[in-house]
Amino acid sequence: MKIAGLSLLLACGAMLTVRASAEYRISGPYTHENLSIFLIHGKGGGKSFLTLKEAIDQKKVVVRETKQVNELTVENVSAEPVFIQGGDIVKGGQQDRVISNDFILPSKSGKIPVSAFCVEQGRWTARGSEPVRMFNSAAQMIATKELKMAVKAKKDQTEVWREVAKTQEALAARVEPSGVAAYAANRVSALRAPASPTSLQLTLESRPLTEAVDGYMKALTRAPDGKPDVVGFAFTINGAVNSADIYSSPALFTAMWPKLLRSSAVEAVGSLKKGDRFQPATAASINLFLSEAEGGKQATVDVDRRVNLVTYTGEKQLLFESRDGSGWIHRNYINK
Repeated sequence: MKIAGLSLLLACGAMLTVRASAEYRISGPYTHENLSIFLIHGKGGGKSFLTLKEAIDQKKVVVRETKQVNELTVENVSAEPVFIQGGDIVKGGQQDRVISNDFILPSKSGKIPVSAFCVEQGRWTARGSEPVRMFNSAAQMIATKELKMAVKAKKDQTEVWREVAKTQEALAARVEPSGVAAYAANRVSALRAPASPTSLQLTLESRPLTEAVDGYMKALTRAPDGKPDVVGFAFTINGAVNSADIYSSPALFTAMWPKLLRSSAVEAVGSLKKGDRFQPATAASINLFLSEAEGGKQATVDVDRRVNLVTYTGEKQLLFESRDGSGWIHRNYINK
């Protein structure tokens, strides 16, 4: 059976043009420590969606184990469409997974197979009291542009595991004084839970990392408040442009914002060097980044006869676009 990367349902309403950066207004930066957020304003309408986190919490979507490392099934049992973003982590099953592609799960969908990668290594049994045949939460997203590229561009399980380990190591070095030594000796640290030291999900839930991220969240969460035309954001770490996410509607961006910001803050924590000075980025540099990414060489993968994924590959940027016959739904820009 072919693994779905997108569903067939598109948010109705106005879609932004292919050369989308020309349609945007960029505001910011909003800065905390080494993380700067730029808001992307634009025209967008469309239908509201439940996020995967909301749908699982409300028991409207069931994500099931297939006993295949790179395949899961999802089923929407509700009357509401659900947006699932490539990079969403689902927790539980025989190993924690990351969904590899965006898609919109239509109401009463039935079971649909989806592609995924493990973000945990070694475990293939139940973890504590967690269900082994399904996944019980989707509260986190993968962090670091290298891990995103391993999932979305390289599509290589070994590379995903390698980048998960590198992410854990970088976070331990910033959050725990003994983190690197503990990691090198393969000992369990505060970021590497005894229940599964290789689990990125459990690292993201750990108390030291949560405390480190909280300052970013408190400082930046409210940046989009009172701005109803925000359709996305871009961020820089240590002054360097990192990534951007833009959506076909402000409502979809608003629903995804808490997870997006937390993922960005995790990456910033892993790169934080106290006392370092850096030249801050500008709105002009963000617009240039978006424009250059949109000019990359296109490659399209058909998921089925009505839905496809488009990758724009440039010398310095990658752009991943989920699209159906009427327009695009989500764009993820990454500075290599």
